[in-house]
Amino acid sequence: MTFLDCGGRKLDLSRPAVMGILNVTPDSFSDGGVFLSPQKAVAQALRMAEEGADIIDIGGESTRPGARPVSAQEEIDRVVPVIAAVREKTRLPISIDTSKPGVMRAAVAAGAGFINDVRALRTEGTLEAAAELNVPVCLMHMQGEPRTMQDDPRYADVVGEVRDFLKERRDACMNAGIPAARIVVDPGFGFGKTLEHNLELLRGLKKLQSLGAPILAGLSRKSMIGKALGLPVERRLHASVALAVMAVQNGARIVRVHDVGPTVEALRMWAAVYPENVGRDHNHE
Repeated sequence: MTFLDCGGRKLDLSRPAVMGILNVTPDSFSDGGVFLSPQKAVAQALRMAEEGADIIDIGGESTRPGARPVSAQEEIDRVVPVIAAVREKTRLPISIDTSKPGVMRAAVAAGAGFINDVRALRTEGTLEAAAELNVPVCLMHMQGEPRTMQDDPRYADVVGEVRDFLKERRDACMNAGIPAARIVVDPGFGFGKTLEHNLELLRGLKKLQSLGAPILAGLSRKSMIGKALGLPVERRLHASVALAVMAVQNGARIVRVHDVGPTVEALRMWAAVYPENVGRDHNHE
């Protein structure tokens, strides 16, 4: 599979793709409140497009540890005007970061062409909504719930358990009528995992390729950098870029990042050094 059809807009996976993060929330861990106004959000989306983003991921509810849930209506009110404006002003595919079926429907109606769900379509009604909406879906692994996921995460074999969970969710999607060609998997770095779990997952990322789905990795500015290096969130750029390159080296096809420009440059350099890896279909090695 060299591209995903995201509601009529192509996401090219013949090379590593960069997904730019756009949080229209007051409380996200890294940029909460910064892009809450639609004007600022759209300007940031255009900036990321200019810097080389391949897809923009728009979210209206924070999933940081301890985050409080918001209503579907509030989420729709935050994301729909931004999705509509970004769709009008760029040719990039747009992803909606949500776990609510009503938000998925409203977002796709407004122009989103990809569903990114941290709960892997386990919320009631989401499997049906995703099947009906006919756009690619990203299934993420999370142990527990955002509010409590970092309290005491435990695994006997983190890579194996994450892979088994993602396989089970992939199969559930296919049984619900979502074709394999529309499924992306995300190991969920930082979601119910200690620093050691995250490092082990990154080292073992290639093992998830057996699922036959493109792998999305979100490592940007995560607390694992803070724990490993003792750096506050605003000083995690260099480590985030390094982790994105390592993720791609280990099989990720999409990296979800806050800092698009530096990541795009680093991955272009990686592609110059390893051109044989760029056009290869990583899902069937």
